[in-house]
Amino acid sequence: MHMIPFQYLEHTADIKFRAYGTTREEMLSNAASALFGAMISPEQVTVQEVWPVELEAEELEDLAYQWLSEIVFLFETESAVFSTFEVVLQEGEEGRGWKLRAEIGGERMDLERHLFRSEVKAVTWHKFAIVKNELWCIQVVLDV
Repeated sequence: MHMIPFQYLEHTADIKFRAYGTTREEMLSNAASALFGAMISPEQVTVQEVWPVELEAEELEDLAYQWLSEIVFLFETESAVFSTFEVVLQEGEEGRGWKLRAEIGGERMDLERHLFRSEVKAVTWHKFAIVKNELWCIQVVLDV
């Protein structure tokens, strides 16, 4: 079965997308790609550095929200753009909680080469959801 990694949906002032995966990790990686793809074309980004991320949360939704928010935070604080998102998830002891370890690949921003479509200010909780049907699916609305 051929799967599209993510799709953008009609939304008024914000950017709304759904990202998919055959695994939770793939869904979270594709959500990161959709988030960053809303800002900049990933073809413009070469991987020169890797940023490690480690997060923990009780609920998968909270973890996903933290993960996407962390990418916006790194973009702002590191003045960096990203194109690769390697995600490893671990379920906590006795099925309680989640741990995420990720490596984000990218480079420092170069305004002559990196053309921005829009700037994401924040990930919102508005209509934020994760569902599992045949595929894992996350729906996200970004404040731009």
